[in-house]
Amino acid sequence: MSAAKKERVSSTRPGAFHLVGPGRLSVEEFANWYRRESLRQWENLDIRSIAKLAEKIIEVEKQRREIFVMGNGGSAATASHWATDLSKTAYVSGRAMIRCRSLSENIAYLTAIGNDISFDDCFSRQLENILNPGDLVIFISGSGNSKNLVKACQLAKEKNAQTVGILGFDGGRLKTMVDLPIIVASRQYGVIEDLHMAIGHILTFYLKQR
Repeated sequence: MSAAKKERVSSTRPGAFHLVGPGRLSVEEFANWYRRESLRQWENLDIRSIAKLAEKIIEVEKQRREIFVMGNGGSAATASHWATDLSKTAYVSGRAMIRCRSLSENIAYLTAIGNDISFDDCFSRQLENILNPGDLVIFISGSGNSKNLVKACQLAKEKNAQTVGILGFDGGRLKTMVDLPIIVASRQYGVIEDLHMAIGHILTFYLKQR
């Protein structure tokens, strides 16, 4: 079973493949390992920072400002889910709707920017046109190092928007750039993405039950 204790991490650069976890295990054994790693991250989850993010969302809601959320790959899917839940699922009759949209959605716009300018500009270029001071920008990223997110964060800071990073591993570059980092410090991408989705659900259903 010594081989089962080995794990390999290539790096936390964007797009790197992380083969993290024991090898030579049965499905049941691997599932048990994955569950233990997930539980460890749940136990270490920074609930206080999640509460701070909820406060930011409520303030944005009251001021009728807007939330923009974005990510790449699996985090793009999470960003879409967050935007749907905050805009629709968190709504309560008689209360103003939270204005939230994902910038990972418009494939025509994204590919136009990527093809004609640079993929590194696909989020910052969108923000240039729609971001206002006091808006909230949420970056979802496993590595925290994606160039398009880093560039969008720089722009958001210049425009006096609030910034939050939903991050993994050690938080990457975005950890020190955003106003509020929330880090799932696992080395397993699946666990990180699971917890990122869970954070969105915590926020959504907290906001709905207020």
